[in-house]
Amino acid sequence: MADMSVAHTAGASKLGRFIIYGLLALVCLYYLMPLFVMLSTSLKSLDEIRAGNLLSLPGEFRTDAWVKAWDSACTGVQCEGLKGFFWNSVSFVVPAVVISTMIGAFNGYALTMYRFRGSDLVFGMLMIGCFIPFQVVLLPMAQTLGALGIANSTLGLVFVHVVYGAAFTTLFFRNYYVTIPDELVKAAKIDGAGFLRIFFSIILPLSVPIIVVSVIWQFTQVWNDFLFGVVFSSGDRQPITVALNNLVNTSTGVKEYNVDMAAAIIAALPTLLVYIVAGKYFVRGLTAGAVKG
Repeated sequence: MADMSVAHTAGASKLGRFIIYGLLALVCLYYLMPLFVMLSTSLKSLDEIRAGNLLSLPGEFRTDAWVKAWDSACTGVQCEGLKGFFWNSVSFVVPAVVISTMIGAFNGYALTMYRFRGSDLVFGMLMIGCFIPFQVVLLPMAQTLGALGIANSTLGLVFVHVVYGAAFTTLFFRNYYVTIPDELVKAAKIDGAGFLRIFFSIILPLSVPIIVVSVIWQFTQVWNDFLFGVVFSSGDRQPITVALNNLVNTSTGVKEYNVDMAAAIIAALPTLLVYIVAGKYFVRGLTAGAVKG
């Protein structure tokens, strides 16, 4: 009887795993289907798109649409593709991510390890920034950029995203640093280490998991931003998200769906690669600061 009970339990366990994995496979298929449609459409000719099934594989794999989207597609009156706008995005995304991550690390360290009078109020005010919609800050931010003389420039976009992202990165680092024992900082103080020495020699080397979280979060937010890009830049300085919108809405006679799909994938590719390469570190970094002690 005991053997039968064990066999029944093992069978039920296998059935349960089979159902769970089956449901997960269906969910993955559901979420990956749009990407599959975009990729297959970008590799088809226009004639095949008109005549074929939306979910069918390309009869002949063609990269013409990718070449045109990158090099010669029209984004309004100019037909120079997305390449220039892609590098525009890189030129302000990288410094914005690096600077906002460093500011968040420093803020989190100061608010956690060197508590001062009013530190909770400062942290609360920073957290308010996480809940302010983009639209609310457009006018005051435009006035600020004008006063600083960096309106309609790459530096201006860096400034905007650093200011808006600092609240989120501060939250990440502060929640992570509360898990670091206070005794570690106290021991360093006894040994004569100062504020900056403790930060750069002790705290920052321990911060790799949360740095990865901050970088992935900020990179995704800044790269995919459309509103700030369209408001605070123009012409050749616009990011790839604005150029993609212009490309899709530009009509030159024939609607080239394969070029539109290729352009959309090119615009999304950096964030996809970031999550594919560093996705497991993102989850690990989030859970690293979940428990105190």
